[in-house]
Amino acid sequence: MPLFNQKVSPGLSIADDTDILHFLNPDNSDKYVDARTALKNSDIYSIVFQLSADLANGKLKADAPRAQGILNNPTQTSNAHAFWQSMFAQLLLGGECFAYRWRNQNGTDMTWEYLRPSQVTPFLLEDGSGLIYNINFDEPEVGVMEAVPQSDLIHIRLLSQNGGKTGISPLSALANELQIKDKSNKLTLSALGRSIIAPGILSIKHGGLLSDEDKASRSRKFMKQTSKSENGPIVIDDLEEYTPLEVKSNVAQLLNQVSWTGAQIAKVYGVSDSIINGQGDQQSSIQMMGNAYVKSLARYAKAVTGELNNKLNANINLNLRSAIDPLGDSYATTISNLRKNGILAANQAAWLLKESNYFPEEMPEASTPPVPISPSKDDKSAEGGDNDDED
Repeated sequence: MPLFNQKVSPGLSIADDTDILHFLNPDNSDKYVDARTALKNSDIYSIVFQLSADLANGKLKADAPRAQGILNNPTQTSNAHAFWQSMFAQLLLGGECFAYRWRNQNGTDMTWEYLRPSQVTPFLLEDGSGLIYNINFDEPEVGVMEAVPQSDLIHIRLLSQNGGKTGISPLSALANELQIKDKSNKLTLSALGRSIIAPGILSIKHGGLLSDEDKASRSRKFMKQTSKSENGPIVIDDLEEYTPLEVKSNVAQLLNQVSWTGAQIAKVYGVSDSIINGQGDQQSSIQMMGNAYVKSLARYAKAVTGELNNKLNANINLNLRSAIDPLGDSYATTISNLRKNGILAANQAAWLLKESNYFPEEMPEASTPPVPISPSKDDKSAEGGDNDDED
């Protein structure tokens, strides 16, 4: 009995509940927010830029030399900071980001190539044992790769509705807010335009019912008269009366009506609205807001390190200290307090400060053990507060 080759499907398409909703209501376009359009919003651009920059300012540390090497130099087309910020920005906008791993015959990573979400189509294997991807590369020599195994792709996801296979864009929760703000901006511009169109009202008394053409003609003649008067007094007869308008458009109130959209955007990304120069919580201290921001960064950092640990088979951590404390003063103050409380020795404190690059590596060793400098008598007298006459 002859055997016939049957065509095997490369994989099953990955769908979620939103695809069913769009199928039932294809005209419901307000549920999709394009990333390019969203970046035109100043609040979204500010949050995405700050979060992606701070995550890129962090240091990815791996316990394997090969993994550390590719993390420090992931691409040949740009520097490491630009590559990681682009990855994190796409993660914040689309809920997922991709990078293809170009590897040699030994499986060692040579370079990573950033991929736009439009270039990647994920599929689920028919036996459910993993994912495969169809990738459309920009390079003509590469073209289209089909059935790429998931081990060859860095796929970082945020919130998911299908078991972590794909991510959900945070912009999907801002569709209504962005529409309201867009319509409010149009309303405000319309109010500004209309507030300067009519400088006053010219009333015709005892003139009967004038046609629209007569009214428009008289308006043009009156405006011509005012322009020729060269800021002088305007002369009208007893049959006319001119009343200047005092337009109170209350544009500020129109803007305040949708000021909450900035807070809504900040809430979606899990940060305080003070990040986008909002009012924020007036009762919160700077330290409290800083701690809340660190927690927000840590949430995104876990999504990044979780994928990198899985694909690189290494223990990778994202150190955010350089992002939240760029000068290192807060870290130095913490080390100093631990030294004063007797938790750390002097050589341990100095080693930690050198390790964090707060002290230079070529800093010479102390010839004698340093001791705290007590204030002198002259310093005490200069501080004031003592009455020398009573002594």
